[in-house]
Amino acid sequence: MDQTTVRGARSATLGAEQPLTRTAESDASRSGIIVHSHLRWDFVWQRPQQIVSRLALHHPVLFLEEPQWRDQPVGLQVSEPHPNVVRVVPLMRQEDHRTVDAQCNALLGPLQRALASHPLLAGRFDQPVQWFYSPMTAPSLLDQFGSATVVYDCMDELANFLFAPADIGQREKLLLARADLVFTGGRRLYESKSRHHGNVHFFGCGVDFAHYAQARQSRTTIPAEVATLPRPVLGYFGVIDERIDYELLRHLAQAFRGASIVMVGPVVKVNPESLPREVNVHWLGQRSYAELPALVNSFDVCLMPFALNDATENINPTKTLEYMAAAKPIVSTAIADVVRNFASIVEIAGSHDEFVAIARRSALAPDGDRIARGIECARGATWDATVREMHAHVLAVVEAKQAIARQLVSA
Repeated sequence: MDQTTVRGARSATLGAEQPLTRTAESDASRSGIIVHSHLRWDFVWQRPQQIVSRLALHHPVLFLEEPQWRDQPVGLQVSEPHPNVVRVVPLMRQEDHRTVDAQCNALLGPLQRALASHPLLAGRFDQPVQWFYSPMTAPSLLDQFGSATVVYDCMDELANFLFAPADIGQREKLLLARADLVFTGGRRLYESKSRHHGNVHFFGCGVDFAHYAQARQSRTTIPAEVATLPRPVLGYFGVIDERIDYELLRHLAQAFRGASIVMVGPVVKVNPESLPREVNVHWLGQRSYAELPALVNSFDVCLMPFALNDATENINPTKTLEYMAAAKPIVSTAIADVVRNFASIVEIAGSHDEFVAIARRSALAPDGDRIARGIECARGATWDATVREMHAHVLAVVEAKQAIARQLVSA
């Protein structure tokens, strides 16, 4: 893995609202951040990308992804997809598809050489903040970069997801024991992780309000692929996986045959052949973040058709606030954090039949009061505000540890 593939691609900022105010330069504010992510930068634009793109206003960020498997070549694929964010993707041979720890060991040498000499990396990640979205690589990588601080942003209970590694719980225990700071994306996650760590903070999903508010503007044109569909259009955007209630979608399609059900997003971990194929269900696949406001502009009702299972027990869906910013009526199944936080805005269905009834009523007679409350809720819950608070917590931990280190040196 000595070869380094350099890709200097730079992407326009997606989802930027008012930038975070830059603070005075200090050792803490100059620290680089190494993000260990199980999600790819160019996947659905969600919590990691929203947070990292804003942290990059203050810090250089190395966004380290899981390996991609190749016959040839092998090495590191390095690019800058967003200002001040360096994406590193290990390219490994198929025969090296062993344990996670073996993969990390194979990665370390090339990555450390790249950190020392690569023009996008050299000198930018000495004593970094290590920021984990998954605990899987923690046992192998925690002590490898001279990190000043360890942050665990727990956005989901990954152990409950389909095909989760059997040892992910043990790896998370180690990460919680070593982390200086823990964030959670859901209230139930906060309650759970607080039992195992003394510095846990709940930061639910934010919203790029200005981005999704484009759906309310007359100049936002409905895409041709949905413009001619029979109305009303009942729409969803997001990852399509084991968290979706496919029987609910079938029931909705059959009970509301006059409606068009539009599902936007990548299909992962489920067999595409098993998806509902009713004539009024339309699977559009993944679309770019930039395209979403125009698509949601076409929705008469926004759907959150989540199954109630282990994978959804702790979720706080990002799309809730995004739908609100777009000023759309929303119907959801009884996801705990949605019921807890948004029951005055989102209509909650307790059964498949009730879901159909709410969708039908919302399409014919949208509740203006709920929509207005949703707009104001989203306006006050931007990612900028969320990341500003998270950033302050990180700086406080880094500065406290640096102060202790100075005291030890001078003692």
